[in-house]
Amino acid sequence: MQIVQDSGQLSNWKGCALIPTMGALHEGHLSLVRAAAREWSGPIVVTIFVNPTQFGNQNDLLNYPRTLEHDLEQLRPLGIAAAFTPSVEMVYPTDHQIWQPPLPPVAMTPQLEDLHRPEHFAGVAQVVARLVDLCQPQRLLLGEKDYQQLRVITEMVERESKRWPGLVVEGHPTIREPDGLAMSSRNQLLTTSERPRALGLVTALQAASAAETAAEAESRMTQILLEHALHIDYAVVRDATTLQPITSHQQPSRALVAAHLGHVRLIDNLATDFGSA
Repeated sequence: MQIVQDSGQLSNWKGCALIPTMGALHEGHLSLVRAAAREWSGPIVVTIFVNPTQFGNQNDLLNYPRTLEHDLEQLRPLGIAAAFTPSVEMVYPTDHQIWQPPLPPVAMTPQLEDLHRPEHFAGVAQVVARLVDLCQPQRLLLGEKDYQQLRVITEMVERESKRWPGLVVEGHPTIREPDGLAMSSRNQLLTTSERPRALGLVTALQAASAAETAAEAESRMTQILLEHALHIDYAVVRDATTLQPITSHQQPSRALVAAHLGHVRLIDNLATDFGSA
């Protein structure tokens, strides 16, 4: 595994499978590396970059976990070609303007993350576009935990097929802790007393999957989140592709939740199989 900070070296791995991360790696990230190793015969590149443009709250940016040396130790046995760990100046050089890709509707209209973190997807789209331009991958592997983000990047890549011909976005299932909590770098910020309350998210999603209608699912999720003393941003069931309110029993749907526990904001989601009746 080579550790690369200069984009000039990335041409060695053109056509790679790319796994973009902000570090503080956990089994969710490592599962993507293992999936790439199983399914991809070419080189695998993992990026570690805490992207400042996707943080609306500067305290959140400052407090985001940074564990680079531990991250690299976890990656070394996995046989990847390179870990790309660029500086902010490398990703966003001051001597020329970095392209800002136009956002697809799923980044602006569902009123989920786009409502509560209005700058977020512009920053995500910009950094992913920049990393794709630099690394020139054939595959882009992402987890489903940040589900709206997955949909945004998938649609962005589809829209920019001339810029990135042949690039395929692969979404992989959320990896969970033994107690069911979705793995997240932010879990490190939870105190021992907060951890049981955080499980309200997965309990709410499980209740949603057992409901018979979207309305019942949303009601159950809201009740359970409140019982766990969580401050709710949203607890909804949406069309799995557009993230709009569901209108058909035939369309796959997704239950999505976001809630605050003290200074920590957690998100999670789960596939559901009912319509709007």
